[in-house]
Amino acid sequence: MLGCVTRLRRLVRLPPLQTSLLLLFLFCTVSVFISAYFLYGVKRELEPSGGGVSGAEGASADSDDPRVTPSRLLPPRSISGGPGSDPSGARTDPIVLVFVESQYSQLGQEIVAILESGRFRYRTEISPGKGDMPTLTDKERGRFTLVIYENILKYVNLDAWNRELLDKYCVEYGVGIIGFFKANENSLLSAQLKGFPLFLHSNLGLKDCTVNPKSPLLFITRAGKSLPGPLPGDDWTVFQSNHSTYEPVLLAKTQSAETIASMGQNAALLPSVVQDLGLHDGIQRVLFGNNLGFWLHKLVFVDAVAFLTGKRLSLSLERYILVDIDDIFVGREGTRMKVPDVKALLETQRELRTHVPNFTFNLGFSGKFFHAGSDEEDLGDDLLLSHVKDFWWFPHMWSHMQPHLFHNQSVLAEQMLLNKKFATDHGIPTNMGYAVAPHHSGVYPVHMQLYDAWKKVWGIRVTSTEEYPHLKPARFRRGFIHSGISVLPRQTCGLFTHTIFYKDYPGSPNELDKLINGGELFLTVLLNPISIFMTHLSNYGNDRLGLYTFKSLVMFIQTWTNLKMQTLPPIQLAHKYFSLFPSERDPLWQDPCEDKRHKDIWSKEKTCDRFPKLLVIGPQKTGTTALYLFLGMHPDLTSNYPSKETFEEIQFFNGHNYHRGIDWYMEYFPLPSNTSSDYYFEKSANYFDSEVAAQRAAALLPKAKIITILINPADRAYSWYQHQRAHDDPVALKYSFHDVITAGRDAPVKLRVLQNRCLVPGWYSIHLERWLNFYHSSQVLVLDGQMLKTEPAAIMDKVQKFLGLTNIINYHKILAFDPKKGFWCQLLEGGKTKCLGKSKGRRYPDMDSESQAFLREYYRDHNIELSKLLYRMGQPLPSWLREELVHTR
Repeated sequence: MLGCVTRLRRLVRLPPLQTSLLLLFLFCTVSVFISAYFLYGVKRELEPSGGGVSGAEGASADSDDPRVTPSRLLPPRSISGGPGSDPSGARTDPIVLVFVESQYSQLGQEIVAILESGRFRYRTEISPGKGDMPTLTDKERGRFTLVIYENILKYVNLDAWNRELLDKYCVEYGVGIIGFFKANENSLLSAQLKGFPLFLHSNLGLKDCTVNPKSPLLFITRAGKSLPGPLPGDDWTVFQSNHSTYEPVLLAKTQSAETIASMGQNAALLPSVVQDLGLHDGIQRVLFGNNLGFWLHKLVFVDAVAFLTGKRLSLSLERYILVDIDDIFVGREGTRMKVPDVKALLETQRELRTHVPNFTFNLGFSGKFFHAGSDEEDLGDDLLLSHVKDFWWFPHMWSHMQPHLFHNQSVLAEQMLLNKKFATDHGIPTNMGYAVAPHHSGVYPVHMQLYDAWKKVWGIRVTSTEEYPHLKPARFRRGFIHSGISVLPRQTCGLFTHTIFYKDYPGSPNELDKLINGGELFLTVLLNPISIFMTHLSNYGNDRLGLYTFKSLVMFIQTWTNLKMQTLPPIQLAHKYFSLFPSERDPLWQDPCEDKRHKDIWSKEKTCDRFPKLLVIGPQKTGTTALYLFLGMHPDLTSNYPSKETFEEIQFFNGHNYHRGIDWYMEYFPLPSNTSSDYYFEKSANYFDSEVAAQRAAALLPKAKIITILINPADRAYSWYQHQRAHDDPVALKYSFHDVITAGRDAPVKLRVLQNRCLVPGWYSIHLERWLNFYHSSQVLVLDGQMLKTEPAAIMDKVQKFLGLTNIINYHKILAFDPKKGFWCQLLEGGKTKCLGKSKGRRYPDMDSESQAFLREYYRDHNIELSKLLYRMGQPLPSWLREELVHTR
């Protein structure tokens, strides 16, 4: 012990330089040991125990053991319970993170198109090289359930920090990766994928593709048949590995007689898509040796998304198909159906029913054109009607007219009654509840006269259109319900009125076959659980392309997929559709003038000039009514007509009025010919904090300007409470303000409702951010409600500049302060003033100090976020906000 003390004293006596060097050496040594420990620990976390799959008794299987079968996948980590878990047990949000090369890359757009068609949520990011990885977690919950790399090399070559971050996330949250490798002229012919026991052989021509029936990934894809012939392109990549973690999904032969030396003579089939079972590093992956230009890749890609997300992002196997034959009696002579064509139609329907239960052609008729062809064609009409019970039937208009051109409901009804009489006379059923308007006229944009006449004459409950919300892109077509009529999305199938002969198909007959065999028509059925196809009478005469198309399509689907097809009558189909997609029940009205097709089938008596260009959105109790009055004083601005129910507010975008449609909304604004100003505006103060108003407003009024007025949220809450007391709200009369704002979760429901209306609108940053998700910040003006109260003329100068008005009004000359009311009013001739009603400008007791302190703390973080948001918008902070921020320091 004494010796140790002596040596320590000698050490202390060492010259300062020696002491420093020795301490530095000791520090470095300790650092190396600590770093090695943590690096080793991180690596251990990324690797499954024992390098394989744990057995039932806890023993581990070696990852290179040839006995490891595809069914022995790396078991997913437990996802039940614990922080961040949801009722379904998933620890990740159902969102796909897609890394693309650029926002315009073709493969990236194809990936996104499939995700959008499947209604899967996604987020795209430009692939980081050495940049930062997007935030992957929110607290202890994963933000993404799947990662897709357009270029797998961007993943492989990530810098060490980001690669480790992403891999650890994938292991911890059970997230898989899909990657694509598209060879180019600079690609090595053979190379090992960096960090993986996997070799790539590139720039090959392949042929005779087949699906591996042992692949655990398969769900929709059916194995068992080879696709003969060359695959498109000569830039294919195949994969080679002796590691049991890799299981082929698609295999093909090389087009040339040469073999890949390293793969041996026995490698007749080469994997062009492989599945990494996760036995190597704990992460399951699917790797494609080309892009999605090959249709079978699209099919396998859909299955890969489903498999790697545990079926969270998955399409079902059920498909419902309805084939409409429009204008069954409409067509010029020489294009109509003859007796052999009708017999072929019946025979094909019977044949298709063996593959598609209940398959029935749905025939649309305009009775005026019955027997309008040649003698042979008229006999075809007669044969159709003799088999009337073998088909389903739906009405068009009697004379095939476009309903939007008629503004009198009685005229439309008369035309329908003529068609109904024809149906009754010829035994055509009139109770199917389904109709289609010629050229989709009047369905969307909505022509209410058509809807009302349909219901009155035919009892229509279902229709379909390809126009909602727009014709293209087709993957965005949706359904909605309006005025008691379900509107289903309709699809095209590559057949039009002029496509009569196979040899004359636009682009060559091969183009039609490509549509059917893995092309757009096949993908329509693959990616949509319900498809209503529009065809025409002329597609079933002459070469009968309609019959050829759907027979070929059904056989192709049965050969390559496990999809189960069936047909339902339109009303049952509508029930099925909205049970699958209940969120689509409510329509999202668009501006008809933003789409030329919509404008062409919209009534000429309607004009988009009746839509407002300015919305004052609130929130309530911040001075919106005063601003509404001041705006109305400007000669270049025109307000809406008042409502009998909600006075100066229309309240269209946030409530039940929205379902009355845009015709109803336009009626609140004058015809442009009846006013000197076409700059319309409306004010509805409950738009601000509505969860739906921003999206609805942006869809109909994408170019509108938005004004919101903000006062201290504590004052706003207190003002709302006093407003309710003044209107004899029993809850506000029963409880003090402090009781209301501090009520707990177990408080009575009505008390909680009042509390929410007091407090929630004051979450300014949250509500304003929602509006900024749909409107550019340059379209939004945030006004200081305190300044509006004390210096309204200065505020109105700011508003006029924001609106871009050329006629600038000096509000100092037309506003006057009314000491009795306590606020500014309109100055009339003779010095009199016109002020707001008695309900405005009430005086009430000051807020108690306890409530002030509670609300200051309650809104503290909200106000800080608001200041950040306004800074990003480039707008000044209101005076009250600056004062509140001072108190938070």
